Amino acid sequence: QVQLVESGGGLVQPGGSLRLSCAASGFSFSAYAMSWYRQAPEKERELVAAITSAGRTNYADSMKGRFTISRDNVKNTLYLQMNSLKPEDTAVYYCNAKLAWNNYWGQGTQVTVSS
Repeated sequence: QVQLVESGGGLVQPGGSLRLSCAASGFSFSAYAMSWYRQAPEKERELVAAITSAGRTNYADSMKGRFTISRDNVKNTLYLQMNSLKPEDTAVYYCNAKLAWNNYWGQGTQVTVSS
């Protein structure tokens, strides 16, 4: 059974940091392209960052320089280090795994940036 379980979300003050994790199981994690998406209230889900099976990364413009995506193919875990957080980063963050026609989603973890 495929599972993607996000963790690490919470409430943080503007300028603070959080590290999200996504524990994967039930599929060949190292072969999949992995991504983080987010969805704010009343907004569409948007790509935050992506990492290929080879480790190449890609970021949305507004996250460049603040967020870092990484993966540990031994622990089958995806990470998102988020620094210099802003109130507009408040959203539910989702982990995604994709390979060919396989496309898996986690249940999401809430990140709230507020003073």
